[in-house]
Amino acid sequence: MKGLLTQVRSYERSVQLLMVNQFTINLGFYMLMPYLAAHLSGTLGLAGWIVGLVLGVRNFSQQGMFLVGGTLADRLGYKPMIVAGCVLRTLGFATLGLVDSLPALLAASAATGLAGALFNPAVRAYLAADAGERRVEAFALFNVFYQAGILLGPLAGMVLTGVDFRITCLVSAGIFALLSVVQIRALPARRAGDAKRQDSGGGKSVLAQWRGIIANRPFLLFSLAMIGSYVLSFQVYLALPLEVRRLGGDGESGTAAVALLFAVSGLSTILGQTRVTAWCKARYEPGQALVRGLAVMGLAFVPLLLATALPVPKSGIGLWLLAAVPPTLAALLLAVGTMIAYPFEMDTIVRLSGDRLVATHYGLYNTICGVGITIGNLGTGAALDAARAAGLPALPWITLSVLGLACAAALYGLHRTGRLAAPAASEPLTATV
Repeated sequence: MKGLLTQVRSYERSVQLLMVNQFTINLGFYMLMPYLAAHLSGTLGLAGWIVGLVLGVRNFSQQGMFLVGGTLADRLGYKPMIVAGCVLRTLGFATLGLVDSLPALLAASAATGLAGALFNPAVRAYLAADAGERRVEAFALFNVFYQAGILLGPLAGMVLTGVDFRITCLVSAGIFALLSVVQIRALPARRAGDAKRQDSGGGKSVLAQWRGIIANRPFLLFSLAMIGSYVLSFQVYLALPLEVRRLGGDGESGTAAVALLFAVSGLSTILGQTRVTAWCKARYEPGQALVRGLAVMGLAFVPLLLATALPVPKSGIGLWLLAAVPPTLAALLLAVGTMIAYPFEMDTIVRLSGDRLVATHYGLYNTICGVGITIGNLGTGAALDAARAAGLPALPWITLSVLGLACAAALYGLHRTGRLAAPAASEPLTATV
C-alpha cells in the first residue's frame, strides 16, 4: 500500500484527484445499483418487465450518449463535463430513492446513465492529457482505484440497504454531491495548451469531426477487436455466477462461492495491477501486451471446460468445490488478462486518435464496446440455454474461449501490420480526427 501511495504522489494533483474521484464514483454507484432491481420489484412491487425497462433505460442512456459526452468534453473542456456528470448523478440517485411513479423512475434512471456518459470520456481524456508520457502507468493506477470502488461499493450498499434502500440512495447521492463540490473547488483548471487540444477540430462541425473519426480505420478496427475483452470480463457478473448457482444452489454455500468469485476478481487487480503493468511494459510493445491480455482472457474459461468432464457430486464439500473453484480460477485469469491489457488499451486509443479529440474517441469507443457487450451477453445467454437444453455443459466455455482467442488473433494482425501505431506526423488532420 505504501508503494501504491508513493506512485500516486508522483503524479500531478489533477491525476491524483481523478484517481480518487473514480474510486468515489464507483463506490457510490455500486453501493446502489446491485440492489435497485430488488427495490423496484420488492418494495415498489413493479412487474418484471417494468424493472427491466427502468434498468435498460439507464444502460441505453449511458451507452447511447457516450459519443455526445466525449464531444462536449473536447469542445467545452473536461472539468465542466466531470462536474455536470456528478451533479446529474446526485439528482438521479436521490430521485430513485424518493419516488415511486414510473415516469419519475425512468427520468431518474436516464439521468444516472447520462451522467456516466458525460464524465467517463472526460475523466479518461483528462487523465491521459495530464499523465503525459506516463499514461500507461497512470491508467494502471487508475484501474486499481476503479476496482477498489467496485469491491467496496456493494459491501457498503448491503449494510445500508439492510436498513432501508432509501438511505442507500440518499447516501450515494450525498457522495456524488460532495464529489461535485470537490471537483469545482479542487480539480485544477486546464492549462493554456489544453484549450488547443480540445479545439483540435480546426473549426469543423461536430458531424464533420464524427465523420473524420469514423474514417479512422485503425481506430475502428481496434475498437471492434477489443469488444471481446469487455464481453469476456462481463462474464464475472453473468455466466460465472450462473454456473456457481447451477451447481452450488441458491443457499448460503452458493452465495459464499459467488462472493469468493467477486473478491478474487477485485482483490487480484488491487494487489497486482501495477506490478503486472511494469512487468509487461519492460518486455512487450503495447500491441504485444494487448494480444497476450486477450489470449489470457480467452484461456480463462479452460478450467470451466475441464470441469465439465468431471462427475458432479450429489452433495457435500466436493460439490461446493466443483461449483466454486473453476469459476474462481476463471475470474482470476480474467482479472490477470484485464490487468495486462487495460493500461495499454487506454494508451492505444490516445495514440490512434493522434492526440486529437481524445474524449470523443473515448466516447465512440465506449459506445462500440457497450453495444458489443449487449450483443455478446445475448449470445452468452443463448449459449447457456442451449447447453442446458442439449446437455452440453461445455458449449458456453468453448464459445467464450474461441471469442477471446479470435480477438487476440485480430489484435495480432493489427499489431503486425502497424495499425496500432500512432498516425504519422505528416498525415492530414482529416485522416485521424
